[in-house]
Amino acid sequence: MNAIISEAEALRRDLRRRGREAAGRGVVVTYPVGHATMHEGPLHNGHMASTRQELARRLAALKGFAFGGDYDGVRHAGATAYFVPSDTLDAETALRAGISGEDDLFGGVVPFPFVRTKTITHPLPESPSIAPEGWSAEFPRRVAGVVLDGRSAFTHEDARRAGHELLKQGPVRVKPGGGIAGLGQSVVETMPELDVALDGLDPAELAQAGVVVEENLTDVITYSIGQVRIADLTGTYFGTQYTTTNNRGAEVYGGSEITVVRGGFDAFALRGLPESVTRAIEQARIYDAAASECFDGFYASRRNYDVVQGRDRTGRVKSGVLEQSWRLGGASGAEIGALEAFRGDPLLRIVRATTREVYGDAPDVPADAVVYFSGVDDQVGRLTKFAITETYADAR
Repeated sequence: MNAIISEAEALRRDLRRRGREAAGRGVVVTYPVGHATMHEGPLHNGHMASTRQELARRLAALKGFAFGGDYDGVRHAGATAYFVPSDTLDAETALRAGISGEDDLFGGVVPFPFVRTKTITHPLPESPSIAPEGWSAEFPRRVAGVVLDGRSAFTHEDARRAGHELLKQGPVRVKPGGGIAGLGQSVVETMPELDVALDGLDPAELAQAGVVVEENLTDVITYSIGQVRIADLTGTYFGTQYTTTNNRGAEVYGGSEITVVRGGFDAFALRGLPESVTRAIEQARIYDAAASECFDGFYASRRNYDVVQGRDRTGRVKSGVLEQSWRLGGASGAEIGALEAFRGDPLLRIVRATTREVYGDAPDVPADAVVYFSGVDDQVGRLTKFAITETYADAR
């Protein structure tokens, strides 16, 4: 059904050549912020920095810009810069960098730091002791029908009260608001277990990013629904995530497989998708629209939503958006690979793109794959990350 695009390497070389020829038009720069600045210096060669740099090089070729490495306010003064941040930016940070709209970055900008976290998805408990500046009570009301049952909190006491109520309905999942790739999450069934999970949260991090207490589903599948807009290209997609075992034996994110169409969500209308996928797409669209309407000053060129479908404690099938990602993510290599394919063939309408993260011994990587990292990372050990782009027989 699918055939690996044999011209992929030739296309990438052509894009790089065009980027060099157009170097005077602008520059794409990486922009480590927040968590990344604590673990990555300019010379750090870990997997996150390596991935960000390779993706930035490919974005430069797509835009016809030069690649300028890490952003330097002096070295890049006066240049038309396109940023590839390591995280969703708050409005103040974006303003300092000269970012004013989605055409200036791969990622997103939010009016307040908490808006980039999981906590926006659910309401606060009644009479919360703390609500962050800029909190929108309207947003969780708008998305209540497309998310799971849950509460957000920014203090231990509020989280405990919320958890006490939710545990009456069954097991709950405790999720640090700023966590990524499922790290730091736990499923609890009793109040003592909830206390242990909450006691493990850093108080300063809790006050800043909050915590989510949410009903837990079993037999789950997690869909990735998203859209990327770069220059004159728009790609919209649905897909699923892989899990894998890392070098410590824990189950972690292992990659994504996405189907990408040229254009917006309406391009899926005639594709005859399964009901479960159609439902996930519609839920993500409602969540996305609510974010744009409830958070003044929010904008993003990369929008990704995790939608989970599974069974609650009664066996009933449920579906809901878990969280948003308006930053460089695990599927971004696949997203950019799809846009490269669309740039190379104006008639191409749909592709399948895959990213993989393999821990331990290096795997056999397909010849047409793009490798973002292959080596030993200081934090996670030996790891190989790569992406593949494929086309469908009826792709035009």
